[in-house]
Amino acid sequence: MKNLFLLLLIIGFYSCSVPEKFEVGQIITPQGEILVWLYDDTPKHKAAFLELAKEGYWDDYTFNRVIDNFVAQGGCPDTQEGFAYSVHLLEPEFNENIKHVYGAFGAGRDNNPGKLSAACQFYIVQNPKGLSRLDGNYMIYGHVMKGMDLIDQIVKVETDSTDQPLTPITLDVNVIEMTAAEIEDLGFDRNSYPDY
Repeated sequence: MKNLFLLLLIIGFYSCSVPEKFEVGQIITPQGEILVWLYDDTPKHKAAFLELAKEGYWDDYTFNRVIDNFVAQGGCPDTQEGFAYSVHLLEPEFNENIKHVYGAFGAGRDNNPGKLSAACQFYIVQNPKGLSRLDGNYMIYGHVMKGMDLIDQIVKVETDSTDQPLTPITLDVNVIEMTAAEIEDLGFDRNSYPDY
């Protein structure tokens, strides 16, 4: 009995001393690393991002549309027929507390009436004043914790008439684990949404 109590005490101590880890989106570009916090309030979009990142889905894609004072968009490029045939469409999970602020991370979509998101495409809001006109129309499901300085550089590269960079900005998208302390060291408060 004494040994069982000691074993339970050791297990309890060990489980308390192991820091909790969180899955974070990591986007590696030629410019450097971008880290993205994914919101629990948008579970379908978060799960889709994690699944596609773990599969290496985006690793053959680029930031294919970059517009200064607007967004940096990556992943599956826009097509004439839209995303009607995509297997990656998701119902919206709009939340009035999640807005298109600087650094917001969202899913692209075409003009479909149900506002279905294309989980295969993501964008990062680069406008310092935000893009409130997109709220409730496009799905935000995360926020950049590190790397907005890189996004500010990316949107200023030379592009063609479709806003595609002339020199491809490649993507290496992964999922990494970070502790609360590591996240706090970046100056990001994971327990609250950004100031609106």
